[in-house]
Amino acid sequence: MAGVKPAVVVDLAGVVCPLPVLAASGGLAPGGGATLVDLRRLGGVVTRGLTLGPRRGGPTPRMAETPAGLLSWTGLQNPGVERFLLEDLPRLEQAGVPVVVSIAGSSVEEFLRLVGLLQHRPAIVALEVYLGAPDEERGRGRPFAARLDRAVEVVGAVARMSRLPVFAKLPYLEPDLVETARACVRAGAHGLTMIDGVPGLAVDADRLRPELASPIGLLSGPAIKPIALAAVHRVAQELPDVPIMGVGGVATGRDAVEFLLAGAWAVQVGTAMLVDPAAPVEIARGILAYLKEKQLESPAALRGRLRPPRGAP
Repeated sequence: MAGVKPAVVVDLAGVVCPLPVLAASGGLAPGGGATLVDLRRLGGVVTRGLTLGPRRGGPTPRMAETPAGLLSWTGLQNPGVERFLLEDLPRLEQAGVPVVVSIAGSSVEEFLRLVGLLQHRPAIVALEVYLGAPDEERGRGRPFAARLDRAVEVVGAVARMSRLPVFAKLPYLEPDLVETARACVRAGAHGLTMIDGVPGLAVDADRLRPELASPIGLLSGPAIKPIALAAVHRVAQELPDVPIMGVGGVATGRDAVEFLLAGAWAVQVGTAMLVDPAAPVEIARGILAYLKEKQLESPAALRGRLRPPRGAP
């Protein structure tokens, strides 16, 4: 196979991205972050979680560093869908980058109204249903993902109405991860994004109080990579034909390759972009270098190639 020239375009069962690396939800600054990174060099952009109206978000402090990650809770701060359509989306359209819009309703009706406003814009290639959004309708503020019936109800309703492919973003759920993933796909999800941040607490012992005003936040970054890898691997084994975007601690090309070997079709980069907005570009280069080294033709050639340790049953 000498002389193989890898192609890094990825096809998520019909959702085509020029590179297997996308900016995760919240990874880019408002307005698309165009002044910090050339958006044309990304495989795609996942927007911040959008709600119908603008949200100021939760009280500060909202972020705290941890030994191997970032603990945060923004309270879904966003400009609202109308301002996004007027200001942010035109910038992304001009850059020609595929856009996946993260929708974060507080009720099934709000999710559907968001779909109606978003699905006819050419730059938008897919919707990502944020199941970590609080269910104010029947869940008393608990995330939609906390109840299988509500997660399936939202995903199914969005998928039936949407003309765009729908990805369900899942947290790491034990012991029901595979069951939830399968149920979302049966309800109409085109693919899955895994995983959302892991709940965590940071404590300031000197001041005897939590580091976040929330006080519980979501942990992201390198600390959650093994958890995210396990989630992707488990679901990919059971649902090998379902596109999975892996997210959680991807900071290098080698990290991304690990997700692809575990069963992801593409990866999203979030926390690493806070340190280096151009991180997805370097990660894509790392994937390409690995493919050349292994004489493989594309990222898809990595899926299913994770070998069990020698001597394993």
